[in-house]
Amino acid sequence: MRIFEKNFVMRGFLMLVGAFALASCDLSSPSVVGDNSVIPSNFKRVSYAQLPGWRDDDVRYALQAFRNSCKAKIQYTGRLIPDRALFEEKCNRLPSASADVATVRAWFESNFQPYQIYTDVGGDSGTYTGYYSPIIPACRTKTAQCNEPLMGVPRDGRNYKGVPKKDIVEKQIGRVLYWANIVDVQNLQIQGSGNLRLEDGTDVKLNFGAVNDMPFKSIGEELRKRGIRPAGGYSSEAVWQHLKANPTLAKDVIYKNPRYVYFYESVPPDVIGKLGTPLSKIRSIAMDDDLYTLGLPVYVSTSLSDGRPFRRLMIAQDTGSAIRGWIRADIFFGKGDEAYKFAQGQHAQGQMFILMPKEYSYVKPR
Repeated sequence: MRIFEKNFVMRGFLMLVGAFALASCDLSSPSVVGDNSVIPSNFKRVSYAQLPGWRDDDVRYALQAFRNSCKAKIQYTGRLIPDRALFEEKCNRLPSASADVATVRAWFESNFQPYQIYTDVGGDSGTYTGYYSPIIPACRTKTAQCNEPLMGVPRDGRNYKGVPKKDIVEKQIGRVLYWANIVDVQNLQIQGSGNLRLEDGTDVKLNFGAVNDMPFKSIGEELRKRGIRPAGGYSSEAVWQHLKANPTLAKDVIYKNPRYVYFYESVPPDVIGKLGTPLSKIRSIAMDDDLYTLGLPVYVSTSLSDGRPFRRLMIAQDTGSAIRGWIRADIFFGKGDEAYKFAQGQHAQGQMFILMPKEYSYVKPR
């Protein structure tokens, strides 16, 4: 499957068809009307015409992701909180899965008001990185190559909060699920989820279970500090290759990062985000859940690692320890090698627009 959807250009006749199609989508007046007066000072109300590339985006893919949000048990937390009843009402009035792009676009425009987000110091640009779900070889038992455990949260009551990675692994504070190469395990922990390919060809999906609340320390920075430069520089691919070729160094360096991530096995094998819903390739993003309520639609305007514009309606469905700030997001590119090509080089500046239920926007007092 191609990672980018085909854009649709809606002209005269299709716009007419879309107008008639609205009859099948409930755009009637909401039963909930709230106070729209409390808007954060770093949010600016804008029109859809001000969203770069809005008319070119096939927002049907975003609707599919938003539908997943509606199935989740949303935690109305953070500093930007939509009215619960109104948000649920939007979910109860979704267009059908077969609705055309004009109908879906009209539904978002009728139900949500876009706001451009600014930083606390007035900047209109922030950082967009990427992540993916790797596929790694793994074993059911420990071997020379599968030398590091992938563990679930301990069930025996042992404490793991504040316990560094080295101690957790050496004392096996947790339930061993599978085994894999220590370098691949570290990559899986950084991404937060991944697929295992076992010796017999079986595929297993592991999702984020818990974390030991220790700080993350960059593996690349640790190598740099020691004066070790991999052949390909300090890109993630170069670092992983160098460490796999030097297993003793790999263990020493990786254990310098005290952060440890536990997993759980997912059935069916979907990639699950913090919201508890399956993530959608290039439609789900990770955002700062200390600021935002996960589940909201977010329009992003940035660029890919190859310089191409990336302007999409996304859904906030995940978070991450490094994802902090008003204009900061991690784009989920999917799983496997194709997704890795985009995720590993993604680091670009861009604008962000939050879509709040049109009749009500509330910000939790500071």
